[in-house]
Amino acid sequence: MSNVTAAPNAARELAAIVGEPHVIDDAAGLAPYTLDGVAPSCVVSPGSPEEVAAVLRLANQQGLAIAVGGGFTRQHTGATPEQVDIVLRTTRLTPVEHYDPGDLTIGIGAGATIAEVERIIGPHAQMLPLDIGAPESATIGGVLATADHGALKHGYGGAREFCIGVRFVTGDGKIAKGGGRVVKNVAGYDLMKLLIGSYGTLGVIVGASFKVFPRPRQMRTFVSVYSTLQEALAFRDRVQDSSLAPMCLEIVSPHAAGLIEGFPKDDQWRILLRAGGSDAVLNRYRRDLGAGQSELEGDAEALFWHAYANFRETAVARARNSLIIAVGVPGTEVATALKAGESAAVSNGFVCAAIGRCAVGSLLLAFLPLAVDPPGAIQYVNAISALRAAFTRDGSAVVQRCPLEAKSRFSQWGSASTDLESMRAVKRALDPNDILNRGRFLV
Repeated sequence: MSNVTAAPNAARELAAIVGEPHVIDDAAGLAPYTLDGVAPSCVVSPGSPEEVAAVLRLANQQGLAIAVGGGFTRQHTGATPEQVDIVLRTTRLTPVEHYDPGDLTIGIGAGATIAEVERIIGPHAQMLPLDIGAPESATIGGVLATADHGALKHGYGGAREFCIGVRFVTGDGKIAKGGGRVVKNVAGYDLMKLLIGSYGTLGVIVGASFKVFPRPRQMRTFVSVYSTLQEALAFRDRVQDSSLAPMCLEIVSPHAAGLIEGFPKDDQWRILLRAGGSDAVLNRYRRDLGAGQSELEGDAEALFWHAYANFRETAVARARNSLIIAVGVPGTEVATALKAGESAAVSNGFVCAAIGRCAVGSLLLAFLPLAVDPPGAIQYVNAISALRAAFTRDGSAVVQRCPLEAKSRFSQWGSASTDLESMRAVKRALDPNDILNRGRFLV
């Protein structure tokens, strides 16, 4: 039986596994799940790890390709898929597996959204530092699979630092886990860090455990404005050399400021420093930072950071043909990366709007087309190639979004090409039949 006929027939078998209400196979229902123009034959929503495993075993038996999704907020990253027979949604995997406020740990299903987790732990004055865009839609599994993060990465690290356990199903349908439910856990291989950032190519994350953190009683954001990048980074260096320990330390380029509500369109660089604590702690920040800082507090501060977390979405809304690139470099290379971004953008018909963690080197660059007509596909390729060429071997530039017509021109979606063979070896071990996200990342 060919895959063309196998996929529709699989809908009946999938309904036997998860229940008919949790399978979609009509054209109207499938339309929202089209990936880069490739429509799936059906969408399935398992309700347990066992059902996920059964779905994957069926896909292996029939040679069907599966794309995994939660809230579908990061499905633009990666090449156009070779084949999508089944979209597996994790949105029914939402139970709280454990929560101990006193131990500062929580375990929850991969389909729970970031906002749902905050509603559970918020009444206990605790927080999970995953301050990303679209928290009502973005799921725990999706955030881990894409290694997504926001400005709080400066003070708390990324998900790899506070995720203490992952439950997942391998590509060939075996239920597995890495880590555990407590912070002090060293048993077995560190599989959870392998899964984080794997973009659904190695397994389906079905649940995770995290260390959570006390929420500061009050928070303030101090905004500093500079006429040059050099001056802005000199302030960053001064903060790093001090005894201050901010929650966030962000840089905002002139073009980026115009995309953030509350900031004017001008030619200034900005450093955003967010701090939390008592009045005495915040007064120390005011004293040590010196004069010239403006402050955000209360509801205005919370609304600002919500808008800031949605910078990527705002950039795409303003310019549909934007090129969105996540850049990772050592903190000492931030100036190099930002200058390279500006040069690569201008040389190819874009302007560069950049934000990011200026101390740890996690940046987000939006290349916005200068003209009404978007640049040609080759200009997108030239822009990213020029950006990557400027980095040291420790740098990476991952295209998170670009026009569909430019996608086929990209031959590399991750970091250095020397990593690819080891990545393929891990893929073969956990997904031997190449069921998961076929052709999207390891081409």
